Amino acid sequence: MKTLAHIVSNINPLFIQGSTLTPIHDVCIDSRKATNGSCFVAIKGTHTDGHDYIDQVITQGAAAIICTQLPAHTVEGITYIQVADTSAVVGLLAAAFYDHPSARFKLIGITGTNGKTTCATLMFQLFTSLGYTCGLISTVQNQIGNKIIPATHTTPDAVSLQALLAQMKAEHCSHVFMEVSSHAIHQHRIAGTHFAGACFTNITHDHLDYHHSFEEYIRVKKMFFDGLDKSAFALTNVDDKRGMVMLQNTKALKKTYSLRTMADYKGKVLENNLGGLVMMIDSNEVFFKMIGEFNAYNLLCVYGAAIELGESKQEVLQILSMLSGAEGRFDYLFSEKENIMGIIDYAHTPDALLNVLATIQKLRKGNETLFTIVGCGGDRDKTKRPLMGMVACEHSDKVILTADNPRSEDPMTIIREMEAGILANHKRKYVCIADRKEAIKTACSIAENGDIILIAGKGHEKYQEINGVKMPFDDKIILSEMFNLFEK
Repeated sequence: MKTLAHIVSNINPLFIQGSTLTPIHDVCIDSRKATNGSCFVAIKGTHTDGHDYIDQVITQGAAAIICTQLPAHTVEGITYIQVADTSAVVGLLAAAFYDHPSARFKLIGITGTNGKTTCATLMFQLFTSLGYTCGLISTVQNQIGNKIIPATHTTPDAVSLQALLAQMKAEHCSHVFMEVSSHAIHQHRIAGTHFAGACFTNITHDHLDYHHSFEEYIRVKKMFFDGLDKSAFALTNVDDKRGMVMLQNTKALKKTYSLRTMADYKGKVLENNLGGLVMMIDSNEVFFKMIGEFNAYNLLCVYGAAIELGESKQEVLQILSMLSGAEGRFDYLFSEKENIMGIIDYAHTPDALLNVLATIQKLRKGNETLFTIVGCGGDRDKTKRPLMGMVACEHSDKVILTADNPRSEDPMTIIREMEAGILANHKRKYVCIADRKEAIKTACSIAENGDIILIAGKGHEKYQEINGVKMPFDDKIILSEMFNLFEK
């Protein structure tokens, strides 16, 4: 049984009222989950303030309250601890409660705008194939060995993260690979977590609704590397012009990877087609099943991290050559009868969409029509909407603007904002079909022999969120259904 003293030793409290010898059964930030013996951390969020629920959690049995502002009236027998910022300490509290699980295995964090999921998934697959028991924390899913745990966020909240890491420790994981989002860094969700290594993929236009400026977005990403200790490694993509910025103040061992310049881990694309990639990596010519230059960077990042973790170069390359990456990242299937290629990709930023379209352009033989079906999420960064419309029309033959996850917004309002970025000479290239299934159906019915259909934005997601309700929707299943109709 943990006591309050055990979990608050490193949070620098401003004031304590009550006993720190109080037994603690759990740490919670959700008032609905508080029970007998809970230590409730009152966090002021975007929509609600945990301080408003202090009385409620006490009636539910909470034994201790961590807060930034003490309530006007306190209850005898309850311990109150005042801190400067509850969001900054909740990870420290949870890590201490679960006995610092991340210190018991090698935890690698991957951050960047694009490529996080693919890199984390490839690392998990690679180290599992090398014979290790591994954990995965990603946008697509969380996984402990063969056990899959559904993911709700790219990076879980601070308490859920430590609980998941503790579960991975209990299952004897030796390596854990984790996506680290900018939201998670800024909101201190990874506080109290020990990383053996960190990887930077790239940074482009995203989440400016949250971070307000690109400079702030970069600064937040950099905070992750600034927090590493000297026992860790920091691996960065030196071809990204902000790559070296990430390493400026880190205490970790600095390492680089590149396709274009000198680096610790150097790669070169020799062939890139529908059959896969042929790359030269550290003087080894290797075939990979994955397609596109963006995946060449992902593979190089994974390779570099594996070598920093002490694995054999030859064995790592041999296994990587057999892996296929993450679901919903350049997934493709064919309508054999009509000879139409369909591609599903999670690309939901202008840069990610451009990368996918550029990859497709390199694979084209010249006569195909490239259809792009794309939308933008509601209640998210509005500034990227016109850019998404512009990129889609500049690099596709025909475009259907449609709904993504409109959430609380009107899909047609989002589509009109995407239209605003489309150049005048591209006005005849696109149509607007708000119903995503109808948009996919339309592209399939128009496409002819040899054509390519890209469905961008949702990738692995199995739902569409409309007016706060998540309804089953899977781009790949819808596309497959349309292709099957053609086969009959």
